[in-house]
Amino acid sequence: MVKINGNEVNAAGITLTDYLAGAGYDEKRVAVELNGDIVPKARYKETILNDGDSVEVVSFVGGG
Repeated sequence: MVKINGNEVNAAGITLTDYLAGAGYDEKRVAVELNGDIVPKARYKETILNDGDSVEVVSFVGGG
């Protein structure tokens, strides 16, 4: 299990890109922290989530 934004999710073994797409996130409009470190967007496709990982996904919202 992977803790994502405080919730336990069965996402171990998949890439960050696959998780984000499956969860409905737009990669261009989020920032991701994995185990306390920011993941560069260029590494989303190669970053595999593992059991015990802690992920925070922050969405950017425009407005005014």
